[in-house]
Amino acid sequence: MDMWKKLSAANKPIWLYGMGNGADKILDELTRRGISVSGVFASDGFVRHQQFRGFTVSSYAEAVERDGDIIVLLCFGSSRDDVLQNIYRIADERKLYAPDVAVIGDGIFDLEYAREHRAELEKVYSMLADDLSRKTFEECIRYRLSGDIKHLANCESHPDEAWQNIIKPIDSEVFVDLGAFVGDTVEEFLSHVGGYAHIYAVEPTKKSFMRLQRATEGMKNISLFNLAVSSGENELIFNTHGGRNHAQATSGERIAASSLDNILEGKEATLVKMDLEGGEMAAIIGAKNTILAHKPKLQIACYHRTEDYFALPLKVAEIRDDYRLYMRHFKGLPAWDTNFYFI
Repeated sequence: MDMWKKLSAANKPIWLYGMGNGADKILDELTRRGISVSGVFASDGFVRHQQFRGFTVSSYAEAVERDGDIIVLLCFGSSRDDVLQNIYRIADERKLYAPDVAVIGDGIFDLEYAREHRAELEKVYSMLADDLSRKTFEECIRYRLSGDIKHLANCESHPDEAWQNIIKPIDSEVFVDLGAFVGDTVEEFLSHVGGYAHIYAVEPTKKSFMRLQRATEGMKNISLFNLAVSSGENELIFNTHGGRNHAQATSGERIAASSLDNILEGKEATLVKMDLEGGEMAAIIGAKNTILAHKPKLQIACYHRTEDYFALPLKVAEIRDDYRLYMRHFKGLPAWDTNFYFI
C-alpha cells in the first residue's frame, strides 16, 4: 500500500506543513483522491495567521492543541540544518509523510505508476555501476512510494564523494554549466580542480545572470550565455520569482533558448552539468551531437519530473550505450538534489 492509499484510509486529522507551490500540488492531489485536510501550519516565523487555500495558517503547537494526534504532510523542501532538525523532531512526535509531487509536469509516483513503468525502472537499475547507486535508487523509489523520509536519510551522501569517486575532474576540463544560477556551481567546480581549459556557464533569467556575471568577473577562459537550454532554437517562458527554482511555466518571462550543440558549435566539452528545473530531457536531446562526438561526463539532476528516474538515463543510453551510470542523493528533503552521473 502506498502513501496515498494510507492517507485515504487514515482516521486521524491530516495537516499540511508549509505553504506555496508544493502545498498547492499536494492539496490538489488530496482533493482529487477525496482526502480531507484539517488545517495548515507553518514554522513559527512564517505563521502570522495568513490565509492559504481557505485555511488560516496555524503554528504546529496550535495544530496539536486543536486536533491532538495529527498526521503531518511536509509540503516544502529544504537542506538547511535547522529546518531539517525541526522536521525530524516533528517526525519523532507524529506520523509525518513527505509526499512526492513533481516540481514541474504531471503524474504521481504511486504504486500504480511504479507498476506501469516497472520495465523501465528495472532496466535503469540494471545499468547502475556501484552499490551506493543501487542503494540510492532503491531507497529513493521506496521514499517516493511511502513518503517516509527515513529512506532518504538511508542513502544520503556528500557532494564531495561524487566529485572524488565518480566525476574525478582533471585540471584541463572543459566544463559546461547548464543552469549556472548565480555562479555557485562554477565555484563548486573550481573548488575541485587546480585549473581548467574553459568554462561555459548558461543561465536563463536576467537577475541571476547579472549575479553570475559579477561572480565570474575577471576569470579567464569563461563564456557566459543568458539563454535557456532546450532541444533547439526556440523561446521558453519562465516563472522568475528570484529563487533557484525558476521553472518553465505558462506565463512569465519569455527567454530565448538554444541547444548545447548550438552553443558549442562543435567545440569539445568534457564535463556537462544539467540542472534545468525540468528541462533536462530537452537539453539531452539538444546535446546529442556533443555526446556522440566527445562523450563528456554528465551530471544530470533527476528530481524535477515524475518520469526522471527512468526517462533521463534511457534517453542518454539511446544516444550512446557506453556510459557507466551512477546515482547520488545529497542532504535535503524531499528527494531534491538527486543526480545521475554518466561517466
